[in-house]
Amino acid sequence: MTATALPILAITMGDPAGIGSEIAVKALLEQEMYDICRPLVVGDLTMMQDAARMCESDVKFNAVGNPEDGVYKLGTIDVFDMGIMKLEDLAYKTVTAKQGDAGFQYVCKAIELAMEKKVHGTVTGPINKESMNMGGHHYSGHTEIYADKTNTKDYSMMLADHEFRVVHVSTHVSLRDACDRVKTPRVLRVIELADEAVKQLGIEAPRIGVCGLNPHCGEARMFGTEDEDEILPAVEQAKAQGIDADGPVPADTIFSKMAGGMYDMVVTMYHDQGHIPTKLTGFKYDKETNTWGKMAGVNITLGLPIIRASVDHGTAFGKAGEGRANPQSLVEAIRYGAQFAKFRV
Repeated sequence: MTATALPILAITMGDPAGIGSEIAVKALLEQEMYDICRPLVVGDLTMMQDAARMCESDVKFNAVGNPEDGVYKLGTIDVFDMGIMKLEDLAYKTVTAKQGDAGFQYVCKAIELAMEKKVHGTVTGPINKESMNMGGHHYSGHTEIYADKTNTKDYSMMLADHEFRVVHVSTHVSLRDACDRVKTPRVLRVIELADEAVKQLGIEAPRIGVCGLNPHCGEARMFGTEDEDEILPAVEQAKAQGIDADGPVPADTIFSKMAGGMYDMVVTMYHDQGHIPTKLTGFKYDKETNTWGKMAGVNITLGLPIIRASVDHGTAFGKAGEGRANPQSLVEAIRYGAQFAKFRV
């Protein structure tokens, strides 16, 4: 694939107070990123230049107002310069309304570019929910911003660490509310989204595992009825559509089965049921160095009219501005974004 045939990915810089600009610089110092896509950072040029200083990199920058004007070659980072933040406004590790607003505006611009088909997909750096809300934007996360700005009602969050993939029936709600949201139509739709996503990744006949809600899937209704009354009918309807779905399968075994290759994706019923096993495989803390030696994993929103992949970690204020952030999750998010987007070039 020639360089001009590669998908353009809009990569948002994230909250300026966090590690987003740093990991963007580090990720785009790798030739692989330019072999699979044309990466365009959406953010502020001054923030990216400060990140390069922090990383002790002599990389050049190219400020553009149109994605087609990018250079897209290793050694020069193309930036869609929003002109929001000045260097004197930058406060690493700090929650501020201005930085929260900036992070939100970067996301909105990336969505706009994708909806206008000026880019082929988007990849998001980490934002800080407190800063964003302080800046006047009351969303619980990226997923909800994308759903609102694309007018999407039927969507789901997918997490992936290489071949370990999960998708959620519900995410940012209370556990009590999450149980109430386990209804057959919603479970069926998420199974369908999972099947569609894995096929887009090149797996022609995906096998979808569907997680139970209650311990041992309710143990013949002794520990709850949702598994038999809501989840099982969704699985049966998915099978009737030709989807290779299996479940409900108890949560204490289904992830080991996927890790061993039995499933290509697991449908989980709520936030932590999917997040905990995925982050256990993708995040590795090193107590000797008091750092995260590995921060892998990707967050993808399914059901949108545009592509959105993201890092699966936060702004990491504890190490922001110090030049020691790990770009691994962003690199993997760009890989996933490029894989989905290549069908839209």
